[in-house]
Amino acid sequence: MMLQDYRAKRNFALTSEPAGEVKETGQRRFVVQEHHARNRHYDLRLEMDGVLRSWAVPKGPPLINGVRRLAVQVEDHPIDYIDFEGIIPEGQYGAGTVSIWDRGNYTLEKSNPGELTIILHGKKLGGRYVLVRSKKRPQYWLMFKL
Repeated sequence: MMLQDYRAKRNFALTSEPAGEVKETGQRRFVVQEHHARNRHYDLRLEMDGVLRSWAVPKGPPLINGVRRLAVQVEDHPIDYIDFEGIIPEGQYGAGTVSIWDRGNYTLEKSNPGELTIILHGKKLGGRYVLVRSKKRPQYWLMFKL
């Protein structure tokens, strides 16, 4: 059920994106993918509960303490998407080029329905980050570096 929305948006006969399965690996990995779709943005994906919890970050993850960025929660992606790079064909959901911008591991400090606190250990992103959910629009989160 956790990947139902992901699969419903894609035709795997036409896209090289992985269909994937829910699978618990016991790891805490993250990836940030630069996505040149209709509008260029970055996708933050955190490995949790057998899937990649995912947010589109239009201006990219903040690199400076205190800078706040909008992060729009999107459908969970399969764990196999953590290595995905390629071109999503025209006419398909998310059409455009996807490349890995950063990756690494993370430490989960706090997790509740309205807030995540994580420590990222990547090549470009490092340190403590917080994601806070909007009360009025639950798919909207603020991401900032502490």
